Amino acid sequence: MPSKYRDALISSDKGQLIATIDTQSRCLLIYPLSVWEPIESKLQDLPALNPAARRFTRLTLGYASEIDLDANGRLRVPAELQEYAQLDKKLMLVGQGRKFELWSEANWLSERDQAIDDANSGNLEMPEEFANLVL
Repeated sequence: MPSKYRDALISSDKGQLIATIDTQSRCLLIYPLSVWEPIESKLQDLPALNPAARRFTRLTLGYASEIDLDANGRLRVPAELQEYAQLDKKLMLVGQGRKFELWSEANWLSERDQAIDDANSGNLEMPEEFANLVL
């Protein structure tokens, strides 16, 4: 974990994180514990009789794993999560505001290139919420 994030995570969450799978991409989502807890609560409130909600909750909560930063700011990611995200030696940690995404370098480069191609194609439909977004 880069030091600029490590220090904040240790002071706010004592280095406690939750990692789970991203059901739309071959990467992991890593949340500070304080951010994860309300998400977990909302997931548990989804309707269990709705098949899509049940599948999403089953995967997201089922793979949720507690991970801690060690004294050197490293994370030990459980083997089943490493396998899902196809993690090897070269990794990409991508900040996403209140969470991180952890990618294999190969998967990240492929995802990045596809996103750029999609954005430049002119065929990408932007959600209404983006209409007033200023970067």
